Amino acid sequence: MNDLNPIVDARLSDGSRVNAVNSNIAINGPILTIRKFAKTRLTMEDLIASGSISGEAADYVIKLVESSYNIFISGGTSSGKTTFLNILSDYISSSERLIVIEDSAELQIRNHENLVRMEAKAANAQGKGAVSIKDLIKTSLRMRPDRIIVGEVRGAEVIDMISAMSTGHDGSLSTGHSNSCIGMIRRLEAMFLSESSFPLEAVQGQIAEGIEIMIHLERDSKGIRRICEINEFCGYENGEPLMNELFKYDIKKGLYRTENQL
Repeated sequence: MNDLNPIVDARLSDGSRVNAVNSNIAINGPILTIRKFAKTRLTMEDLIASGSISGEAADYVIKLVESSYNIFISGGTSSGKTTFLNILSDYISSSERLIVIEDSAELQIRNHENLVRMEAKAANAQGKGAVSIKDLIKTSLRMRPDRIIVGEVRGAEVIDMISAMSTGHDGSLSTGHSNSCIGMIRRLEAMFLSESSFPLEAVQGQIAEGIEIMIHLERDSKGIRRICEINEFCGYENGEPLMNELFKYDIKKGLYRTENQL
């Protein structure tokens, strides 16, 4: 790290994320941030016990994973998306070939012998050697995956991830930053359009064909993380995303099942 390269992102051997900012861009001096992760991996039972999800909703989501629905998880920063993705992976059959792609390795996939893990690589000081998530998704399609898990979609890789979901890789999982399920769909559209020349209708058609279930997580002012929405994504009507609410959070009822059916 120096004045020409003032920002560094790295990962320690224990999985902790490191971010360093040099003094030439940090007004109050160089800043080092280390994001540590819990050593004990949470389970679905832990989420139920903490009130993050109801037992009925947990059973429902488990069945969705086992039935190979394409699931997209949305939420704000530190809302528990990665933790929840970890837990969902427990319910993928160990006989399936699983490809896991991340910007920085955080997921703790277990009990899968046929597992391939890949991590994006930043360019070196000469600006060479970069390998993007988009590159990794493309090459993963040549590895005969049963399912693809992308830790987070945030840019150009959205095109390849949605294409994978809509062309036979059922049961794929991913996450993204948003304030709601509908907000996440709109963000995916924006990312897709910024990286392609496709008309909006074609982009919406791809997204509708690829994503089947949307799950939204939130972290409240007290730091409590919870699942707030479990929706079936039903495509579009007059250009507007249609969500069939399956489970919804209410401050009095908690996370309850609606009368809607999948």
